[in-house]
Amino acid sequence: MNPADNTQTVVLASGNAGKLRELGAILEPLGVKLAPQSDYGVADVEETGLTFVENAILKARAASEHCALPAIADDSGIEVDYLRGAPGIRSARYSGNGDAANNDKLLAALGDLPDPERTARFQCVLVYMRHALDPSPIVCQAAWEGRILFAPRGDNGFGYDPLFYVPEHDCSSAELSPAVKNRISHRAKASALLFEALKRAG
Repeated sequence: MNPADNTQTVVLASGNAGKLRELGAILEPLGVKLAPQSDYGVADVEETGLTFVENAILKARAASEHCALPAIADDSGIEVDYLRGAPGIRSARYSGNGDAANNDKLLAALGDLPDPERTARFQCVLVYMRHALDPSPIVCQAAWEGRILFAPRGDNGFGYDPLFYVPEHDCSSAELSPAVKNRISHRAKASALLFEALKRAG
């Protein structure tokens, strides 16, 4: 897969416009045209896996099978060491009531735990499947280390970004500019790995 080839349409197993824009821009130099699964009427798949990798594969396989095209899926979330990796794969549905409630539940779970013990990381797994029966999908995983703050800070980002402290920038993820976040985040790192893997695959 390279710029000399004809453009290859690949389905993104997500309807998230931000993910589509971000990944689409990264993969465009490889001749990849990324299309959201909503363009093909693909329904969201039930995430029954026990790991980020399993859920990403489930989503990629379902999209590829429905569209008869290669597919990319991601699964991501936040792991808190004190909570033995929770919310983890259930990050988006931790409280069952959206981002603000998720953040409130996480803060309540940590209480007044001292700052050094509030270590956490965002995880992102990206999976590329050539077809629905691909026995060896490309799997790229990256983490973003930080800590959980005692209260939300910042208005950028979404999800747990207001609670995620980024030590190297001395601010929350939600206080970073989009340009900086898109360079250092877990998803940015995993996307860069996927770009290199697809480039090697030719």
